[in-house]
Amino acid sequence: MSRVKLPRGAERPFRVFVNGIEQKEGADYEVVDGELRFSRPLEKERLGLGRWTAIFLGLWGYYGKNDQVDVQYRLGGRTAHATGLDIEQP
Repeated sequence: MSRVKLPRGAERPFRVFVNGIEQKEGADYEVVDGELRFSRPLEKERLGLGRWTAIFLGLWGYYGKNDQVDVQYRLGGRTAHATGLDIEQP
């Protein structure tokens, strides 16, 4: 189960997207203690210096798994958005 912390002060209603696809509360994730808990594993690609340098220099491309979580929420009565939130593993 993967976890994503909600932004400080975030209030319902939430719209949650993984890789641009809207997720449904109860089916895809739950909101518990200020974080989103997903029913499936998500991964955030962390490139090391060697791999990043090789890609930058055009030596080769790399297409690893890199999920992105975006959330639309209310903050102080206004709609707010957060993109590319950090994914934490249990």
